[in-house]
Amino acid sequence: MNETPTFLSERLRDEGEKTLEFFRNLKAEQWSQIIYTDGAAWQVRDVLAHFVAAEDGIRRLIEDILAGGSGSPPDFNLDAYNQRKVSGLRDTPESELMQRFADLRRRSADLVARLTQDDLARFGRHPWLGVAPLSEIIKLLYRHNQIHQRDIRRALGG
Repeated sequence: MNETPTFLSERLRDEGEKTLEFFRNLKAEQWSQIIYTDGAAWQVRDVLAHFVAAEDGIRRLIEDILAGGSGSPPDFNLDAYNQRKVSGLRDTPESELMQRFADLRRRSADLVARLTQDDLARFGRHPWLGVAPLSEIIKLLYRHNQIHQRDIRRALGG
């Protein structure tokens, strides 16, 4: 696969548009459908809030690695982070969550477009992947959403 900054940036943009289109096409009653029951039950709207939090957090993680940092701390509690961030967005209207996601995804794609091949080869710690090259961390940014959208489709019977 062609893993250039341009390719990854375009993929982030394309997949971001697909994500937004997916959420725009939901019916009002589908937003409250429970998708995950482990821990605090997440509804469809909570998954979108999770996308917003993840997009912001991973972009900041990429910036840290680019600045010479090591990425997330080894003892980072991903589940606690996700619960805290999603809870903090619980009262945010769906339309605002979609706009935030669009803005954050644009920032992520713009950042990736400015990278070099050497930047993509830098290693840093991702809270789920562990120590990985930046190219893999970037790919997970859009793959992560694809996985959750598949789960939503299944829960909605589609």
